[in-house]
Amino acid sequence: MKIGILSDTHLSAGGILPRQVWESLADTEIILHAGDILTEDLLRDLALIAPVYAVLGNCDRNIEGLPSKRVLCCGKFKIGLTHGHLGAGKDTPDRAYHLFDGDQVDIIVFGHSHIPYQEVRNGVILFNPGSPTQKRGQEYYSIGILTINEEAENKEKAIRMNHIFFGRG
Repeated sequence: MKIGILSDTHLSAGGILPRQVWESLADTEIILHAGDILTEDLLRDLALIAPVYAVLGNCDRNIEGLPSKRVLCCGKFKIGLTHGHLGAGKDTPDRAYHLFDGDQVDIIVFGHSHIPYQEVRNGVILFNPGSPTQKRGQEYYSIGILTINEEAENKEKAIRMNHIFFGRG
């Protein structure tokens, strides 16, 4: 199973994602968006590729009906999805991690900081795809790809998370 991961697209009406994003998502089975979407048009466009699961970010004032937190089952794994601005903690990864206390998730996907990030904390993978449109001091724009191999004998071999970097400058 191949899952596309986006966050912090910050596209206003009429805005479009870079070509590299569409190419990277073309063969995904699911797309996760960790908030700061700004317009429902983007969610509709992404849904032409694959089912989209999204959460509200702190800038999503005009989008209705999305939760601020969700837990999804993808095969035998549970993924927590949030923007990263809510909850207790000293920084964005910490807030995202603590927001899912008690949910027994395998992966937590979050955004908010626009900084690509990956860490394993107490057996839980924390992943921020960065931003494909606002890199805010980062060298590259970025998104994420999660590949799940249900046949693998353990979690470490079954889950592969990668950043896709593009548009240096």
